[in-house]
Amino acid sequence: MKKRTVGILLFNEVEVLDFAGPYEVFSIAAPPEDYDNHFFQVVTISETGQRINTRNGLTIKPDYSFSSHPRLDIVIVPGGKGAELYEIHNQNVIKWIKNQSFKTEIMASVCTGALLLATAGLLDGKSATTHWMDVDRLEAEFPLITVKRGVKFVDEGSVITSGGISAGINMSFHLLSRLYGKEAALNTAKNMEYEFQ
Repeated sequence: MKKRTVGILLFNEVEVLDFAGPYEVFSIAAPPEDYDNHFFQVVTISETGQRINTRNGLTIKPDYSFSSHPRLDIVIVPGGKGAELYEIHNQNVIKWIKNQSFKTEIMASVCTGALLLATAGLLDGKSATTHWMDVDRLEAEFPLITVKRGVKFVDEGSVITSGGISAGINMSFHLLSRLYGKEAALNTAKNMEYEFQ
């Protein structure tokens, strides 16, 4: 079994469930016969590694900075006001996302994290989605993207985007199922008391 490292990007004003939902799914996913042998190592990363303040005030200390994190197999880019108002203009963050796309197996976004993937050029020529309140913006500002409405996630192989907030959980279960089989996803969902089919 290949164990993958999942890196979750954090920044000020990130939406809590955007990152906490995927964190929960990936951090507890394991074979039913060996719950201590997890499929993923999950780490959190911010630009500087310093504490960040999430949307609505929760304070988080990331595990790593851009300069200190381990090699990543999967990157999760969450959204929130921080993504759509600030990080979209942060060239250090956009450059990091673009650089990771050359090294990782999968780049994924939750909610308005899609705007950051789009700014990095990762969604050009692809289909994508985001929070329903932001699909018009994604379509208007990035005309090379085919925007999908009314879906929980869009899987383009090496790039996956999901709708807003709780849709990141759906995307995470889809990705778990894709990588390790549906039984793994069903068992993890049962542990979380989450409905997944």
